[in-house]
Amino acid sequence: MAEAAGARARFRAGLRVPTAGWAAGFAQANLIVLPQAAAGEFLLFARRNPGPCPLLDVTEPGRAVTRLAPGADLRTDLPAYRIWEHGRCVAEPGEITGYWRDDLVAFLTGCSFTFERALLAAGVPVRHLEQGTNVPMFRTDRRCRPAGRLAGPLVVSMRPVPAGLVATAAAVSARYPAAHGAPVHAGDPGELGITDLSRPDFGDPVLSHAGDVPVFWACGVTPQLALATAGLPLAITHAPGHMLITDVPDTDLTFADGPA
Repeated sequence: MAEAAGARARFRAGLRVPTAGWAAGFAQANLIVLPQAAAGEFLLFARRNPGPCPLLDVTEPGRAVTRLAPGADLRTDLPAYRIWEHGRCVAEPGEITGYWRDDLVAFLTGCSFTFERALLAAGVPVRHLEQGTNVPMFRTDRRCRPAGRLAGPLVVSMRPVPAGLVATAAAVSARYPAAHGAPVHAGDPGELGITDLSRPDFGDPVLSHAGDVPVFWACGVTPQLALATAGLPLAITHAPGHMLITDVPDTDLTFADGPA
């Protein structure tokens, strides 16, 4: 756990970088923070959309700690956050202590960065790690099941995978349902309504190699678009690709049952 805690300490000190490849062997998590009055709606949204929103933990109102990393402070220990006001992202600070309130509830959901070490161990290259970039993420034309004010499209992350290893990548990631699980699609991005892989909606473009096939996984940025639709007076999330590094070994998330 020292490596995970050390990474969080560097982020707390002000380092702002995407967390892909950081603290290998430890699970990463998305962060969604909402007023208690909206927490029930998000809980229902997550239950109805477990692919992009695999719940790992839910905090008590006002508590900025999680069982996933008992020594962490959710207000300072991610490298970058997003502040949402009335459906608009108005700031991307490096810490959120000034925004914190006693009625805020934090949700932690699984992240596909968690299974990248397993992909590498199975011989599947991870191109954005090779290239030192953030993973590319795209809006799709698939709609999530709505819950109250929360509604919007599925967002996916994309990893180019050699054609002969697509089945391996799918089988490996399927063992991690708490980190989005198996891909939602492999092949033609047009089937998801994606028109240009060189222009992701979030993250960075990634260069494919000859023979690579684009493979798409449900992404934890999905709730951010649902929050934009909901227009809540306040919401806080991680910045895309800038996750909470937990103390949970990535192998513990292969068949997780959700929050305790």
